[in-house]
Amino acid sequence: MTKADLVEHVTAQISETAGPMISKKDCARVVDAFLDAIKDALKEQKNIEVRGFGTFKIRQRRTRMARNPRTGTPVEVSARPVPVFKPSKELRALVANVDVSELSDEPSAA
Repeated sequence: MTKADLVEHVTAQISETAGPMISKKDCARVVDAFLDAIKDALKEQKNIEVRGFGTFKIRQRRTRMARNPRTGTPVEVSARPVPVFKPSKELRALVANVDVSELSDEPSAA
């Protein structure tokens, strides 16, 4: 799903429940503002929790050794922060098509 598809879906969802009150252009602005808010919070090293959906976090990666695929020589990759997303139990259950009570708190090894 692209951002344009997301805007289309949200616009259709709103017009079903509240009538044609919002244009696609306005809906695109809302989606852009939401995504910008997430980016800004992550840039400031803050976590974003959306109940029933998941949490966006910043995780620190350690320094590690990698290999240049062309030459095979070892290269040190420095430590850096990376954004991660942890889905909520409800979202994991929805994707797995199971009841929330069937999910364990332990993340899977996959």
